[in-house]
Amino acid sequence: MTAVARDAAAGSTDRRRFWGLALGSVGVVFGDIGTSPLYSFREALGQAGGVTSAAAMGVVSLALWALIIVVTVKYVLFLMRADNNGEGGVLSLAALAEAAVGRRTPLIFMLGVTGAALFYGDAIITPAISLLSAVEGLRSVPALGERVTQGVVIGASLAILLVLFLVQSRGTAKMGRWFGPICLVWFVAIAGVGVPHILAEPRVLLAISPHHAVGFLLNHGVAGVFVLGSVFLTVTGAEALFADMGHFGRWPIQASWLFFVLPALTLNYMGQGAFALHQVALAHGGAIANQDWFFQMTPVTLRAPMVVLATLATVIASQAVITGAFSLTNQAIQLGYLPRLTVLRTSETQAGEIYIPQINLLLGLGVVLLIGIFHTSSAMAHAYGLAVTGTMVVTTSLAFIVVTRKWKWPLWGALALIGPLFAIDAVFLGANALKLLSGGFVPLLIGAAIVFLMITWARGTALIRSKVERDNPLVEEMLPALSSRSAHRVAGTAVFLTADPARVPGSLFHNLKHNRVLHQSNLLVAVRSAQTPRVAPEDRAVVEPLTPEFTRVVLTHGYMETPNVPLALAALRGQGIKMDIMNTSFFVGRRSFVRSAHSPLPFGMGQLYIWLARNAADPTDFFHIPPGRVVEMGTQVSI
Repeated sequence: MTAVARDAAAGSTDRRRFWGLALGSVGVVFGDIGTSPLYSFREALGQAGGVTSAAAMGVVSLALWALIIVVTVKYVLFLMRADNNGEGGVLSLAALAEAAVGRRTPLIFMLGVTGAALFYGDAIITPAISLLSAVEGLRSVPALGERVTQGVVIGASLAILLVLFLVQSRGTAKMGRWFGPICLVWFVAIAGVGVPHILAEPRVLLAISPHHAVGFLLNHGVAGVFVLGSVFLTVTGAEALFADMGHFGRWPIQASWLFFVLPALTLNYMGQGAFALHQVALAHGGAIANQDWFFQMTPVTLRAPMVVLATLATVIASQAVITGAFSLTNQAIQLGYLPRLTVLRTSETQAGEIYIPQINLLLGLGVVLLIGIFHTSSAMAHAYGLAVTGTMVVTTSLAFIVVTRKWKWPLWGALALIGPLFAIDAVFLGANALKLLSGGFVPLLIGAAIVFLMITWARGTALIRSKVERDNPLVEEMLPALSSRSAHRVAGTAVFLTADPARVPGSLFHNLKHNRVLHQSNLLVAVRSAQTPRVAPEDRAVVEPLTPEFTRVVLTHGYMETPNVPLALAALRGQGIKMDIMNTSFFVGRRSFVRSAHSPLPFGMGQLYIWLARNAADPTDFFHIPPGRVVEMGTQVSI
């Protein structure tokens, strides 16, 4: 094969891979924002105080400019450049900010945990509101309209969601192959149903002028602010653009948005606006009721298939946000924001395919509870905006730290770009805050509970670390005593896992105290998480021989990786670590926590930390240590 032929073949492969990633991003990244037309235009127009031509044009204009400014400018063109070695999302941005500053400051920590906590609120609300909106479309089908009661809608939605959460443990690799094609058809369909109405009412094209949006807000007073809060529903899911960047890459996501998803959404919102304008014209100036514009503008013969397609699209959007919650949790565990949880791999080839049973159960219960409280998608829309706007404010704040501390932008330059973006986020946040009492408190309560949990875990872990530093001597100070002790030497290797490689592990003390045995080779192993998503193999381990009997090993993993201690140690043969797994014992400290009368933690926080520690995943499972090779040494710690 000639060089030209090889280059052509390589280019063809790259193009196929690019379009494959772009198609995949359509199914996963844009599922949430792609199902927003089901309810966002309806909710925004319903807040306008009456369906009029001016209201329809104003809402369409606001929706389009929200997509342009918030999604296109902020996320697609700006934030996707602020990646952490290819990874995006609020915790990745927090880790990047920490690395830029050089330490975890209280501000960065609070921004990180707040953004993560609000994302969980979003992950609970998205499946509920999206699926309810799709199933409610059955009422627009003439043959079914009278039979589809609210009880039928709720029952069908709960049944679909139950199946969705039950299949999570099986992984999504096989189903994921259909996500892209189904969503491709969905976006083509929503664009297609909008075009005829635009052709019938071409004046709706004038809504692209921002003066319609500004004029609507100026003329509608407080009602305009409520509308602005509902218009924000058009950009829910924008955070997924940033969070899923590591799975698909920056360019495929940007291409899919700019040349396919954004045009499809634009045609649909304009189509809904044109349909509303037509209905107003038919009423000859009379008042008309707000309605389900998305399904009503769909031809009667196509409504049933559209409901089926919408249901599939909302299931995919729900799956994407559930998977995102699993990924975010795994990152939070590695970064020390949450205790160890059971993280199961559901694919042998896809590193991102994970399943966390505890999170799946909590999300499922949360979704069922929300449907039971709100009953309809319209009622639930009031609870949706605050979680998303809060996350966006956090993301913008972290981006300011990154551009000033890592990119070294001058302050005036950072303020010139991020200042207007932050102001827009703040306006949307204020507009959604007006819905606090009508449902907006729900994501705030969820977020506050998770923030309290994360702060508790971080404070408790810091307290335990300080106790270990105080009670356990330095390794270098104890090495002469450890080597000269009259303990019985046995063949093989002992691996002592420790959180602080500078201190003597408690499990080593207890083994000598109770068993009076010392192995011929002893490894003091610490596992640390880097502020980068992945760590290169050559940077995985630092091996430091201390004495002929003792070696210190520090293993580093990225926050997107799951530590596998035996595999990492087996890869160190070239650095002098000769470990036979059948002649190796892993010593793990098992701490039992009790409440101290003089604990620096408040009572509720102390009890919560003890409960979290007791229910954390077994380190044997978390670090993939063979259960038959583990020796647990118990100790009691007061906090």
